[in-house]
Amino acid sequence: MKRIGVFGGAFDPPHVAHAALVKAALAELQLDELRVVPTGEAWHKTRTLSPALHRLAMAQLAFAELPRVVVDPRELERVGPSYTVDTLREFKALWPTAEFFLILGEDQAQALPSWHDWQEILQLAIICVATRACSTGAGAKFDLETTHKSRFRRLLMPALNVSATDIRARFAAHLSVADMVFEPVARYIAHHHLYQTA
Repeated sequence: MKRIGVFGGAFDPPHVAHAALVKAALAELQLDELRVVPTGEAWHKTRTLSPALHRLAMAQLAFAELPRVVVDPRELERVGPSYTVDTLREFKALWPTAEFFLILGEDQAQALPSWHDWQEILQLAIICVATRACSTGAGAKFDLETTHKSRFRRLLMPALNVSATDIRARFAAHLSVADMVFEPVARYIAHHHLYQTA
């Protein structure tokens, strides 16, 4: 049975913590393939995301060196609000016998009951919750994880204090992001003047 990981996000921009999580998932879940899926029209984001072509290009640069990783543009090509359940349905249609692992951060996993057709998401994929090795209360289970034990897994990952919000702010202030994003991504951002405040 093919084991496929699914890791969605804005990737605005993709950074070293994203790559660390992808590596951890590939190893811990023994995945045959991991699909990195940049978010299309994010119904839950309050801020406007960078244009799709930039986020796709940055994701391709960030994950280019990782084996078994495919940057999948399907959500960016979708018209209207983009839902995780639609992506999982499409993957299931493509690989009917595969087992799917949806990789989420702890905050996303706790918000899962607010997602579109979340019960179906639980049927389509095992939810793998990324837990930072040193985070306080890392072992604390939330309601959904307790009531649907068989559909959840914990994914231990290195504690990296990196956030896309901080990276965008640093670019806007012309500060170094050397240890936060990979060099090709940093060059791309600089070349296209992304995250510069008007």
